[in-house]
Amino acid sequence: MKSLWISAAALTLTLSGAAFAEGDVAKGEKTFKKCRACHAIVNGDDVIQKGGKTGPNLYGVIGRVIGGEDYKYGSSLAAIAESGQVWDEEQLEVYVANPSDWLKDITGDSSAKSKMTFKLKSGGEDVAAYLASVGPEMEDDDDDDSEEESTESNDS
Repeated sequence: MKSLWISAAALTLTLSGAAFAEGDVAKGEKTFKKCRACHAIVNGDDVIQKGGKTGPNLYGVIGRVIGGEDYKYGSSLAAIAESGQVWDEEQLEVYVANPSDWLKDITGDSSAKSKMTFKLKSGGEDVAAYLASVGPEMEDDDDDDSEEESTESNDS
């Protein structure tokens, strides 16, 4: 039953993805100041946004396995990590608006809780766009496959 809820929630998020507006990176950078009390954005020695260590480092969060960073997540997020589901801008936008409600929807567990108690009432799409802009560039797997195929055909 729980996996049915997770599947239904994922389908709902997928179908509603078109309803989300694209975020504004500049506005997201400004809004991220609210997040710095708990979160930093750090890539090795490169400190993009200095912030707290209560929450996980948000460098590369878009495209990362949910709950997969080296951080002690609550049990609800840790359970999602086992599925291999990754953060995208739309899911992050919904999560930051109400983390516990998002977890309840995704897991189907009415008692699911998030350690993140802050709710970003507006600007979530902007913060998600900002985080995507400061993370590593996403590689297109199709380009890698076609490059491998052309290399293999040249080897023949």
